[in-house]
Amino acid sequence: MTGEDAVRLRPPRNAVDQRAVTWWRTRLLMTTAVPVAVLAVLGALIGPARSWLLLAAGAVAVLGLGCTAFLPAWWFRVHRWEVTDEAVYVRTGALWQEWRIAPMSRIQTVDTVRGPLEQTFRLATVTVTTASSKGAIRIEGLDHELAAELAERLTLITRATPGDAT
Repeated sequence: MTGEDAVRLRPPRNAVDQRAVTWWRTRLLMTTAVPVAVLAVLGALIGPARSWLLLAAGAVAVLGLGCTAFLPAWWFRVHRWEVTDEAVYVRTGALWQEWRIAPMSRIQTVDTVRGPLEQTFRLATVTVTTASSKGAIRIEGLDHELAAELAERLTLITRATPGDAT
């Protein structure tokens, strides 16, 4: 194939919901708070190791707050998804970007998940399961109503698509 004949993979068209940034920030803050609290409590209780434990708690807090401030906005810029009549396309990752494509004929199940934190932000995750050894494709950070519509649309398309999903 020559350069002119090569097919280029374009980025999926859709961004996740803007509320996903706050959802990701909240998850990172919660993930940071637990080890910081444990280290701080241990530092308060264990006199000989107090300075080291409190220093570790401070380092984890600074690192966690830095990640919380920077990563969700970056993730929002790189996470993309799209559904066509032929396939589901997802691009995720910040440093190591992953592009996943699931042809409609390979889709086995479509699920929506709304954890407690996602429910708070009115978000949902759509999981598309295929026979791939790589595992399911997840589209996180969708408006919960859009996720329900997307799951219904995928169900209709896959039902009408010939193939045995293996």
